[in-house]
Amino acid sequence: MSYPPPPHAYPQPHPVAPLAAYPYPVAPPPGHAVLVVSVNRGPYIVPVPTTSRFKIDRREVPIPGAGTWHVAVPAGPHDVRYTDFTGMPLITTTLHAHPGAVHHLSFDFGRWRNRVRDGRGVDVTSFGLWSNYTIMLVTLAVVGVLCCGGFGLFAVLAGTSS
Repeated sequence: MSYPPPPHAYPQPHPVAPLAAYPYPVAPPPGHAVLVVSVNRGPYIVPVPTTSRFKIDRREVPIPGAGTWHVAVPAGPHDVRYTDFTGMPLITTTLHAHPGAVHHLSFDFGRWRNRVRDGRGVDVTSFGLWSNYTIMLVTLAVVGVLCCGGFGLFAVLAGTSS
């Protein structure tokens, strides 16, 4: 059984740019750490990573789709989030990057709630919006109550006027 080579053995086609996503492991530049971001597509017809934006400290980092991405980040505290196309946060977390370290974050767009977990599986979500399915169910329930209640009130008022 053969194992893959260690990350430092992967060929680097060009110098690593900070806040750029790479589909392969990268060596951090001096004074930087590597953020390994895993993103699922979510249970939606249109995958979440194609319609949302990944941001570190409010700067967009283009991640083309679901999978695992490697991003060099400066050492220090960071605000990490996924936002929808209008800029509304879907998932947010904070990270304190240590120079030369590798930090793992797994963004999970689920059926009921969006969460982010660290490399040990611990939920580190600062804010996790309910999923689109949950929002749709709540909206349909509210609209259903308002519509049915409105028709019922209209029927009661029409019945009392005669």
